[in-house]
Formats: sequence, C-alpha cells, structure tokens
Amino acid sequence: MNALELTLVRIGFLAVLWLFVIAAVGVVRTDLFGQVSQRRRRGTTTPRPIPQPSMPAERPPRAQRAQRGGTPQLLLVTAGALAGTSLGLTDQQITIGRADDATLVLADDYASTRHARLFPQDGQWLVEDLGSTNGTYLDRQKVTAPTPVPIGVPIRIGKTVLELRR
Repeated sequence: MNALELTLVRIGFLAVLWLFVIAAVGVVRTDLFGQVSQRRRRGTTTPRPIPQPSMPAERPPRAQRAQRGGTPQLLLVTAGALAGTSLGLTDQQITIGRADDATLVLADDYASTRHARLFPQDGQWLVEDLGSTNGTYLDRQKVTAPTPVPIGVPIRIGKTVLELRR
C-alpha cells in the first residue's frame, strides 16, 4: 500500500469516527433535554396551537363503569410513594411532577419535572401530559391530548397511580 492510499484510509477512518461521535452526542442531548421541535430549531417563536380536548376513540369497559356521574371532590394517590395522599379539587389546575413548585410533588424517578396537569373544563376534569419522558396513562392508554378523566379510573405517572373520587 502506498502513502497516498494509507492517507486516504486514515482520513476515511477519522470521518467515520467523527460521525459516530456526533451521533452519540445527539442521542445524549435528546435523552437529557428532550426532542427539540423544528420551530425552535429554526429560531421562530410562533406558538404551537393548543390541542383541543378529545374523547378516546374506544373507551375501556372499566372507564364506562366509572362514568356514573357525580362531581369528583378529591384526587387520591392510590399507589406509589405518596399512597393515601389526597388533594381537594377546586376550580384550579393541579400540576404533577418532581418540580418543587408543582401542586403534587412526586418523589418518583420515572416522573418528569413537569409531568402532567389536571384541569377542570366544562364541568369535567381533563388530564394532559406536559411532554414527559415516560408518558402519562389513563387506564392503560397513553394520554396524547387533553383527555377527560372519569371518576375512579386510574391515572398512572411512573410508579404513582392517582384517581378522582367523589
């Protein structure tokens, strides 16, 4: 192998090595900071439209049984580190996460800093995932948009399970 071929092989090896390093840094950055939207990446500040509340296309049988009317009076933690904790429901939203300023502060490694929120709208309570890493689940279905929460249906955030009660 002559000197020119050896130099080209070395340059090719360095290019592949740098592509690997750049890809690894991108994966770590996404893991730490979350996915960056195309708008933020381009520098525009146009706000995203707020998704409209929607009913799940197919309701699980448990949710149908729990929809027996009545207005929920409290939010009860049924599983996790805070099991037994309850919050009275008012007309204010409830933020849930590991942040110190959250309404319900979770000591759960699988919860995000600002994980989800519960808020009243048109006489019912809705749950919305706030872009969490591990997701918010309403009776085993992942919440992707603000979704109405029937009384007695579990909301799972990491290892913590919550329910609305009368």
